[in-house]
Amino acid sequence: MAETIVIDTDIAIIGGGAAGCYAAMTARRKAPDLDVLILEKAHIDRSGCLAGGMNAINAYINPGESVDSFVEYVRFDAMGILREDLVRTQAALLNEVVRDLEQLGLPVVKDDSGRYAPRGRWNIKIHGESLKPLLATAVRNLGARVLNRVVVTNLLVQDGSVAGCFGFGLRDGRFYVVRARKTIVATGGASGLYRPNNEGDARHKMWYSPFNTGAGYAIGIRAGAEMTSFEHRFIALRTKETIAPTGTLALGFGAPQVNALGEEFMKKRWSHMGGEGAPTPIRLFAPLKEMAEGRGPCYMDTRHLSAERVKALKEAYLDMYPNTVQYWAANGIDPAREPIEICGTEPYIVGGHCQAGYWIGVDRKTTLDNLFAAGDVAGGAPYKFVSGCFAEGRIAAESAIREIRETPGALPKMSPGVIEREKMRVFSPLGAGGKLSPVAVEERLQKIMDEYAGGIRTQYAMNETSLKVARKKLAEMLRDLSSLAASDLHELMNLHEVLDRIDVARVLVEHLMARKETRWPGFQTRLDFPETREEWSLFVNSASDPETGDIRIILRPLDSFSDSVTEPTEVVLGNPY
Repeated sequence: MAETIVIDTDIAIIGGGAAGCYAAMTARRKAPDLDVLILEKAHIDRSGCLAGGMNAINAYINPGESVDSFVEYVRFDAMGILREDLVRTQAALLNEVVRDLEQLGLPVVKDDSGRYAPRGRWNIKIHGESLKPLLATAVRNLGARVLNRVVVTNLLVQDGSVAGCFGFGLRDGRFYVVRARKTIVATGGASGLYRPNNEGDARHKMWYSPFNTGAGYAIGIRAGAEMTSFEHRFIALRTKETIAPTGTLALGFGAPQVNALGEEFMKKRWSHMGGEGAPTPIRLFAPLKEMAEGRGPCYMDTRHLSAERVKALKEAYLDMYPNTVQYWAANGIDPAREPIEICGTEPYIVGGHCQAGYWIGVDRKTTLDNLFAAGDVAGGAPYKFVSGCFAEGRIAAESAIREIRETPGALPKMSPGVIEREKMRVFSPLGAGGKLSPVAVEERLQKIMDEYAGGIRTQYAMNETSLKVARKKLAEMLRDLSSLAASDLHELMNLHEVLDRIDVARVLVEHLMARKETRWPGFQTRLDFPETREEWSLFVNSASDPETGDIRIILRPLDSFSDSVTEPTEVVLGNPY
């Protein structure tokens, strides 16, 4: 059996991406006497969504805008559902955290007057290929400890409070027990729930990091934390084949969407929703409708670009998506001569673009004592992107420090039984000789979600009947999981990743079923409830029973966020299994 390593710390941060690194930086700056530990599945130098870099900061208050105008825009883009308190508190810090990153060495593009160069209302241009190494260096220089290559498997819960976490070493095979006074979850959202655009060996050629597998959600779900807005999925509109961001084309280079007839259909048929400036779900739904009605494929029209501008476009993609430039070169594609075909991706669950995640207070504290959430895993605040994740990491760290100062005390005692149960759960599939591989189970999960819970195959649409089929098939999957086996530590990681995805998928299906309307066309299209309904201007939340796994749905009005642990407004679903 694996060696058990016990580590004590003041603040444990699960996930070393944007939010996790900035939380660690904040904690060490504000409280250098406290021990801070990051647990990262990969390596913080190149982990998370920023691993390949960025060419823009997508949430910034440019001159002429304000926190108020930002909040109103996010409300418009989220089609009426958002936690204004969360959006407002992170918006107040956006510019400050960007200036901090510039001081750390981030190259921010300036205009002739020396001001940050804007890209649309809320973006500024950067050369951010090395953004993640800059963050990692700052974390180390400030004295935070880092455990790279450690897969966190569950929260350590003692007497109803979070007391740290469990994990195993991907390289050393050790079982880690981390005792912490406060814990911050910052792992990112979930990809891989649905069958992707590209299959087989190319299955990881997707928009969102394929290594963000919903672990941060899953550990909270299993511990009984309240979650929110999983039904507000994110489906990215991206360049076909390379799955590169289209915002670079639209905001950076003025490329409109056109159909196969050359029509600028956003202006022609969606002007009442803002045309090219329509809410993000509509900008996905509109090309889907064009293709369904026989006017596809659809494109981003780059044919107005000069040779100089095409060169600038390629440079922009080299900062975050270099394989796009390689693909154009290999296939003789000249954006000045032919438009760039676009498509929708598979759905993702992510709290940075949409708002799926933990139900939190303005201090970013979850409904579990001693547990905070920041970044993509934190719910209720869409349109946070990179800078919003930095801001939430800072808020969560400051809140954790404040609680430690207000209630100093010793680390909680550990129950040997709790530790041994988790150790057995983690390692028992290793070398067990089971019949199911993690890859086979993942493919089965993706097929179920794709066909019955609104994937690419159904043009992201669903109804009550199909969702019930998904629920039933996911329940059947649970009965087969005892046959899962892993031959080595890497496959053991894959096994726990698919277990996490299944737990996230179960909650997602219940959220999709609970919302009896189409609030976000494309992102959440209900064929049996095709209209937006005013009575559904509310949050769909959920909580799972830690002992049985039963899921209950909780409805909360939009103004119910003054206390993150208030009693549920209404319970509309009991045990679905």
